Amino acid sequence: MADLASFKIWEHEEYMSRTREVGTLWIGGALSWLEQLCLKSFVDKGQKITLFSYEDIPNVPAGVICRDGREIIDTDDFIKYEQKNSFALFADWFRLHMIQKCPGMIWIDTDVYCHRPMTYDSDYVLGYELPDEHRVNNAVLGLPADSEILSQMIAFTDDRFSIAPFLWKQKQEEYRLSALAGNPVHITQQPWGIWGPMMVTHYVHKLGLEDKVQPLDAFYPVTFLDRSDFLRRAAKVEERISKNTTALHLWASNKKQLGRLHHGFPPVGSYLERLVNEHGIEPALAPIKSRGKETFKDALLDHLDLSDISSVADVSGAARGLLLTLHHIHDCDINLIDVDPMGEFGNGTQPWVAETLAFLEKNGVARERIRIIRRKEELRQVDVLLNLNGFGSAYKINGLKVILERCLHSSSRIFMDIKKKSGSFPFLKKFGTNEQIATRKEDGKQVICVMVTPLPPDPSAQSEDDAWDAIATDLAGNDGFYRPGPEGHSFLYMPRSKETLVVTFDNLDIAMNRREDRRPWGYSFIKDQGWSMLGVLAGGWTWYRNPWVSDQFDGLRESGFFNQFKRVVFYGASMGGYAACAFSAAAPGADVVAISPQSTLDRSLVPWETRYKTAWDRDFSGPYGDATTSSQTANRVFLLYDPYEPLDSQHVKRFTGTNVERLRAPLLGHRLGSSLKQMGILSPIILGALSGTLTSKDYYRLLQKRKTFPRYQKELFLRASNSHHKRLAKSLGEYILSKNNNRKVRMGMKELS
Repeated sequence: MADLASFKIWEHEEYMSRTREVGTLWIGGALSWLEQLCLKSFVDKGQKITLFSYEDIPNVPAGVICRDGREIIDTDDFIKYEQKNSFALFADWFRLHMIQKCPGMIWIDTDVYCHRPMTYDSDYVLGYELPDEHRVNNAVLGLPADSEILSQMIAFTDDRFSIAPFLWKQKQEEYRLSALAGNPVHITQQPWGIWGPMMVTHYVHKLGLEDKVQPLDAFYPVTFLDRSDFLRRAAKVEERISKNTTALHLWASNKKQLGRLHHGFPPVGSYLERLVNEHGIEPALAPIKSRGKETFKDALLDHLDLSDISSVADVSGAARGLLLTLHHIHDCDINLIDVDPMGEFGNGTQPWVAETLAFLEKNGVARERIRIIRRKEELRQVDVLLNLNGFGSAYKINGLKVILERCLHSSSRIFMDIKKKSGSFPFLKKFGTNEQIATRKEDGKQVICVMVTPLPPDPSAQSEDDAWDAIATDLAGNDGFYRPGPEGHSFLYMPRSKETLVVTFDNLDIAMNRREDRRPWGYSFIKDQGWSMLGVLAGGWTWYRNPWVSDQFDGLRESGFFNQFKRVVFYGASMGGYAACAFSAAAPGADVVAISPQSTLDRSLVPWETRYKTAWDRDFSGPYGDATTSSQTANRVFLLYDPYEPLDSQHVKRFTGTNVERLRAPLLGHRLGSSLKQMGILSPIILGALSGTLTSKDYYRLLQKRKTFPRYQKELFLRASNSHHKRLAKSLGEYILSKNNNRKVRMGMKELS
């Protein structure tokens, strides 16, 4: 053993020069920050890495090579360990065929971190996972493509009812009796690791390959039993890493403890926190939603059907991670409603408020974006209200009454826990309908997590002055027109000059409930220029995919409505940006200005688009369906977007017409309009675009204002520090802190010192 150990150290230090490629597989939608971290670590350390998948994954780190899993195994049969609801079984099978079809490629699980590149000369790359040097793990696995061990393991996996000779004797006998009775036990019902470490260990020892196995510290210096050390102070892990360590198994089973105890985020001071900071991973943008059969609060994001969220409120403090995730994804303001368990204000600050505030600030939320509400008069409408383990579960539901009355608008969403027989369901009937998301047992009683959708406003309950019909009719006047349609859609034409017509796309709920003037977007701005305006409004997140809307545009085109204007401009943002591009086909030769637009939500064309679930079942066919096609008849199409927002960027890449002008706004996010407005440059940019005078030179000159914008400064600093340009990052951080106290930058500077 001493000679073998000496040989391995010598091999590491002197002859590890072979360039190796690693490969892995992901099944199950978007990556969490843990998988992002591990994949990016190989890219950052200079090791070529390929990610196989059977569907597009929206948030793969840059530099990772993506390939279709059907190149390895062409199947739709994704077998899994049923008891743990885990596709690890399929991955155990897939890795064998990957190694066979990609000679020299080393398999790594998606929870394996690159401590330093693997440059082993031998095709045998595998390691012991316990100190006794018997059990061999397969989280890191390299084998010769023509080896006997690989051939025998593939043959063994060909029989899905096989009885493994390495199972304990009692279990083998149980399976034999079951098979004799006509009920053979399928592999999916057999023990965890049957095609994984158990099988690999068996064949390594059967074929006498022990000398090919790396020692414990190569890949598993932190064993499974000690896996929670990754969540403790970093030194507990660092002291175990040796010069033999290359690929470091972080143990995905830690996701359960992260989700249960740490709101899905790496604990402060832990080894995991150090790694995400080193590689520039933002956990809030890729939350941990589940582990096996257990789901965490961030999984509620999959049920949220709002595309534009500007405000979120919490009344219980039980969803800190979800608050943080919503803020980072949507750049929304956060409200902490400080009420006691009876729903009363003014009875002292509740403990959860201070704890949540500290958590948010520690994780980079600027204090000015957090509002603590201590009086009912301060309550305002919000897009998302969180009441997890609060009223209706831990406290009586009546305490929520005033909050619901003051905070809801017709597009709000409420996430809350309801204890069965608490009277909460009858109470909620007057506020909206509910969708049951999950159930759990608590103190022997069933608790149901629901999403509440408010009832649509009752037009008969509104005064004539408040009703949109009355407002729109008045704005149209005698010379314009107002046309109401299904699903709250409407067309409002306000004639002024024949020089320019601006066609805008807006959400009726936003216009009526979030704007003091109750006017469509840009009403005053467009009026001040003397331009005519056609406001197209939707009664929710419909993407204007009601046939009535298309019929209206067809009618306007056929009647020559657009021809009476010398210039027509279509404008919109996000959903409205999609519509501006799509419906511009009704006025060939028009200009288009779209901020962070979608190209379509047709799942056959954009399967990687994971947002906007509420519109996935809409029909995006027809002449106005795919915005990339319909916008080709436009004169110029200005697309403003953040190239570092992966989904927005993929939509923009689909616009390939020669009339397209891409205006990049790096590091300003999807809610780009909000960022530009906060910087004070939205108006001149839009004015120039709508008037036809905007040039790319003008745009980028105005965009220089971002250099003093805190969000941009933070993102730029993080990219510099995560790219290992320590001197540049320090210089940039010092400059930023001399101008403003950017908390994220200040914390990052401590990491650099």
